[in-house]
Amino acid sequence: MTGIPASEPASTSSISAVSDQLAAAQGRGSAAILDGYSRSVMNTFGPPKRVFVRGEGCNVWDVEGRKHLDLLSGLAVNALGHAHPTVLSAITGQIATLGHVSNFFATPSQVALAERLTGLVRPEPVEGPGALRQAQGSVEAKVFFANSGTEANEAAFKITRQTGRTRIISTEGSFHGRSMGALAVTHNPKYREPFEPLPGDVEFIPYGDVDALRAAVDDRTAAVVLEPIQGENGIVVPPDGYLAEARRITSEAGALLWIDEVQTGMGRTGRWLDSSREGVVPDVVTLAKGLGNGFPIGACIALGPAAALLGPGSHGSTFGGNPVAAIAGLAVIAVIERDRLLDNATAMGDRLAANITALDHALVDHVRGRGLLRGVVLTSDVAPAVADAALDAGFIINAPRPNVLRIAPPLIITAEQIDSFTEALPMLLGRAQGARA
Repeated sequence: MTGIPASEPASTSSISAVSDQLAAAQGRGSAAILDGYSRSVMNTFGPPKRVFVRGEGCNVWDVEGRKHLDLLSGLAVNALGHAHPTVLSAITGQIATLGHVSNFFATPSQVALAERLTGLVRPEPVEGPGALRQAQGSVEAKVFFANSGTEANEAAFKITRQTGRTRIISTEGSFHGRSMGALAVTHNPKYREPFEPLPGDVEFIPYGDVDALRAAVDDRTAAVVLEPIQGENGIVVPPDGYLAEARRITSEAGALLWIDEVQTGMGRTGRWLDSSREGVVPDVVTLAKGLGNGFPIGACIALGPAAALLGPGSHGSTFGGNPVAAIAGLAVIAVIERDRLLDNATAMGDRLAANITALDHALVDHVRGRGLLRGVVLTSDVAPAVADAALDAGFIINAPRPNVLRIAPPLIITAEQIDSFTEALPMLLGRAQGARA
């Protein structure tokens, strides 16, 4: 019999070899690493602006040792910041025990996470104008595990095709991913047109417009797909009651309501699901980003009759729901609960918005969003220049629109860290304005 016994520890020499390779790569410096990137990595993202090598809490350090406050969380992914000890312990403990077995088999962490997620999508009843009163646990819910938000949305797209209808209503400004199915319900022509023809029978209507939604949905509609807040479109918030009306309209037409919570979910806006704010229970909800705190995971959760639309052989994923990804999701949920991070997301998001509004700066029009998903709307198209100035000053933000800054820090962000950014913001705005002049 040949091979290394599973119980045999890794040799010192092999670990040292890996460490030496990593040290050699880091020792090349930014210029050399970025040159290697341009030669060996497909140019799908453009040239990287920094080379980061370490993270802790809300901070990351580049290869030259410069510290940056991460106010983007890897695009709303690192809900607990970097190198969180609970997540790190859970992942390393699980992979040291069992890393992957395929979906021919079940694992305890996979089932435990599925049970937690199905509980999260069934909110308590809420009161207020436009709210839907639905009892917790009143409908069945089941999960398909994937590796990303795009994959979760692909699963949701396939669920809609099992209804016997094909027509999907999406919205202008929407973003649901870049694979062919997810792209079909994404509005941005820049992303769509190079890959057309896409899966068809998708209609785009104005976001937040109840009358347009009511006019578009009929007995041919398979599903309406909505984001509770449009993230990539610049943190656009719909009018109050919009999701509740979408629930009523789709129910009356026998269509599915598919809510994409990939960016808004897992506490980002101060709730597990932003759609629960109006008591909405969708037929399909998709999650990813903050669920794994950087470990790849996505989830498509279907409720009621939609939970039975995918059967054996109708969909699959080699890595989806593996025990390491599942334990990461369980750890994230546990920490958010233990440390009351939903409350912190609300409080720190309100502080951020209030601080920026109080600046009364000529370049700032207003701040929109909820919790720790905020868009700073500018009076001029200088957002990319502001984001560059922020990076040079040690703050990571981005510009999803020419006139909008996106700020989505880890849910563990402190008041002192929020204040350090807002105190620096006038200087960053001034630099951007000066660069444009």
